[in-house]
Amino acid sequence: MQRWPRTEEEALAAQAALRSRVVAACGPASPTTVAGLDVAYDGDRLAAAVVVLDATDLSVRDTAVVHGRPAFPYVPGLFAFREVPALLDALEKLSVRPDVLVCDGQGLAHPRRFGLAAHLGVLTDLPAFGVGKTRLVGEHEPVGAERGARSPLIDAGETVGAVLRTQSGVKPVYVSVGHRTDLDTVCALTLRLSPRYRLPETTRAADRACRLAVATIRR
Repeated sequence: MQRWPRTEEEALAAQAALRSRVVAACGPASPTTVAGLDVAYDGDRLAAAVVVLDATDLSVRDTAVVHGRPAFPYVPGLFAFREVPALLDALEKLSVRPDVLVCDGQGLAHPRRFGLAAHLGVLTDLPAFGVGKTRLVGEHEPVGAERGARSPLIDAGETVGAVLRTQSGVKPVYVSVGHRTDLDTVCALTLRLSPRYRLPETTRAADRACRLAVATIRR
């Protein structure tokens, strides 16, 4: 990898260059393994976790955690530059290579159409998408109350994702493609990964792992 950007101008240039490498593709419809990725913070230190689940029964196949520090200052629209190096290090520690990356963030649903899921997807060349708890950009029509209901997320006339109800009567999540996948596939996969709770089991597992790891920093 080239030298990591140090300034906002360098990060914007890197983001634009990497965005041109995003591949729009269908699938994968039937992955064997799926990985959740998340980062927890304790001041200026962080713990990045990747947890690989079996796509059939959602059992844990592998876990990797890395401690470090944010690689870039907080700048809106450039948040991925803070976390990507640590997440890449965690991915390198895995003994099971995942078929799909499920990021706690966005992909296309980003002001410059290149959120964390797109960033990690391009750098790893793995299919990747984002499932976010909050909306970053776009507007949408009301979503039906039943599980599986969805509404397009529209920004500047472009469909950048979907607002998806993973559990009946529970707040929806914001799903967007990142790299080498499509919106219908990732929405269907998000529902498969969310049999009981609002968030996918991939996200829940990675959240637990990084929170546990960051707690050890304080000891």
